[in-house]
Amino acid sequence: MQNDNFKKLTAMEKVMEATADLENNRKNALDDAQRIKVLSPGMLVLKRFLRNKLAIVGLVILIFMFIFSFVGPIFTPYSQTQIFTKDAYVFKDFANAKYNSDLLATTVDGKPIPNDVNVKFLMANGKNQTSFVSNKDTFTIEKLDSGAIKLKTNKVLGDIFMKGKIIKFPTGKLFDDEFQKIALAAIGANESSFVVNDVTYSLTNNKTKTEISVASDYAILSKNIFYAYSSALTDLIDNISFKSAAENALSAKSTSFEVENAKYSIEQRDEHANIIKDAEGNNVALITDVLIIPSNKSTVLSMDYVLRAIDAIRLRENSFEFAFEGESEPTSYRVSASNNMQFRIQNEQLTKLHDTFAPPSKSHWAGTDEKAFDVFTRLMYGGRISLLVGFVVVFIEIFIGVIFGGVSGYFGGIVDLLLMRFIDLFNSIPHMPIMIILGSVMDTLEVPSTQRIFLLMLLLGFLGWTGIARVVRGQILTLREQDFMIATEATGLSVPKRIFRHLVPNVMPLLIVQSTLSLGSIIITEATLSFLGLGVKPPLASWGSIINAANDLYVMQTSWWVWIPTGILIVLTVLGFNFVGDGLRDAYDPKMKR
Repeated sequence: MQNDNFKKLTAMEKVMEATADLENNRKNALDDAQRIKVLSPGMLVLKRFLRNKLAIVGLVILIFMFIFSFVGPIFTPYSQTQIFTKDAYVFKDFANAKYNSDLLATTVDGKPIPNDVNVKFLMANGKNQTSFVSNKDTFTIEKLDSGAIKLKTNKVLGDIFMKGKIIKFPTGKLFDDEFQKIALAAIGANESSFVVNDVTYSLTNNKTKTEISVASDYAILSKNIFYAYSSALTDLIDNISFKSAAENALSAKSTSFEVENAKYSIEQRDEHANIIKDAEGNNVALITDVLIIPSNKSTVLSMDYVLRAIDAIRLRENSFEFAFEGESEPTSYRVSASNNMQFRIQNEQLTKLHDTFAPPSKSHWAGTDEKAFDVFTRLMYGGRISLLVGFVVVFIEIFIGVIFGGVSGYFGGIVDLLLMRFIDLFNSIPHMPIMIILGSVMDTLEVPSTQRIFLLMLLLGFLGWTGIARVVRGQILTLREQDFMIATEATGLSVPKRIFRHLVPNVMPLLIVQSTLSLGSIIITEATLSFLGLGVKPPLASWGSIINAANDLYVMQTSWWVWIPTGILIVLTVLGFNFVGDGLRDAYDPKMKR
């Protein structure tokens, strides 16, 4: 019985040992999942990378930057070109004043004097002539003692033809029977003029005809300024008859005058101003030599304001106070002299201003910049541009560098010599001057911001591929002699397939490391170009164009929120790429200790 139990126990032990051997054999089999996982190069690289604490820090930084730049703008309530304003009281021009030295014209029809008449008047007046001719009309110049000038016109109405006993007047309603009778009597008496209905007509005799013309007031030009005491009196004050009568009275030093059966008196306010009053003693107009023009054409200046402003100008006051009708408190007005003849009158007005260089607040977490853009929003959009430029430039560098480096390293010999000398020649070209020149050309041609970004990417990629080409060439020189390359040659694969299907993939780990390390330097280069004004231009933003505000010493000292956050983002991003690049380099190193 004991022997049977011993035999059963021995048999069970043998079964267990056999089972253990099968399990060990299964674990060591090449098709075992765990075995494959251990032997996977990708997993080995990942484990080595995850053991590098700095690489993990860099990866976290880059993830944050990508979320900040590409996801953040989706949630921000502002756009990168939105301008913010604020309400503020600032001194703005309310009116301009000057001692008038120009002749201001008032015409019969209220229209400006035509240019041809004005030019000939100025020429005649400059030569002290008393008349001139323009468009067949004769104008006479009459100077008054007040300094005003009356401009009269002798307008030709037509010609009276006399052939024998037949008399022919020009056609027109003016020449009725009574008018013709008076005109013929004047012609028969050889008179040079006649009067009909208080209008004087001139006659100029010729052999076969007599020219008939009428003299009338055309305009009055004066340096005096006429201010109406109320808007209802504006039409009266701007009437040429009223101004002519007033100027005549001032010339004669008279204290009264009459216009259309209405009597007016002149009262001297001071040596530079006179007040015109009607028969009831009501103020009608102010005559002075100070011209005050409101900055806003819709603003109506009351006579009390005009008088107060004139007094402030004459007394050289720096400011004065005045309350218009409806204002509960007087407003302060500031008077500044541009010169001895011209003055600016300013007051504080509620105005919308660009909210530039506003400090950080709840509305703007990173304040605003010199263009009143939200800095925090611009940082997000700027990160997009900077990161996009970095990756596109690296892709262009890899594309060009792999082609040149792969061909040079595979063929060797004369091909390698020529391509390497070409790379040496290319590296001898000064890159920064080329970038500055091309940036100036784009400024001159006013290249749009979007196109400028693409041109900047192409330029940086085209100038930076030589380093990658050298790295690829060096790696391929060592790989082309390996056994797997001999096998590809034996199988009859074409040269492009040997290079790009077998050699280049073996260089990719090194290219990944090289590219990661290059991204940081490319971002710095883009920031430098934008800082110098050669890169991305407004309204688009990049970190370099944002930090460009730091070239102003005042901004550096007073508006730290404009440039310090941008500088921190650039530093963190470059460090992140460098940490990840160093981590990948160590992870791909097969000699690294586990």
